[in-house]
Amino acid sequence: MNFDSDVYVYNRTRDCFVATEVAAANTYVRRLVGLLGKTAKWNRPGRGLWIVPCKGIHTLGMMFPIDILFLDRDKRVVHLEEHVRPFRISKVCLQARSVLELPAHTVDRTGTRIGDQLEIVRHEATQAEAMAGDRVA
Repeated sequence: MNFDSDVYVYNRTRDCFVATEVAAANTYVRRLVGLLGKTAKWNRPGRGLWIVPCKGIHTLGMMFPIDILFLDRDKRVVHLEEHVRPFRISKVCLQARSVLELPAHTVDRTGTRIGDQLEIVRHEATQAEAMAGDRVA
């Protein structure tokens, strides 16, 4: 699976970035593979995997713990789980429309809480806006 950074995640409620290098798992194959096979080298601040659609995850076969944010259709945090160790199964959250898998301690580091409003933006959109701004100036 190609882990090019597709999007970044910004917490509008806390006014901070949650992750800047996030791959979107929005196809069957990408959701199926997820973070399987990733080593601890992947597990560094700023990384993430956004799984769409998703209501629950597992860490079977993973090699490191992760934090999990469950997001509703408006990208509001409706449930979170911190430091989920390998070979665990998360709660199934019926309110969730997507799940954000992050390196362990990201929730604590960013202060993210249930009810926070996240913004998920494609990197191409920000590059296009920057180029448009360059032309205007």
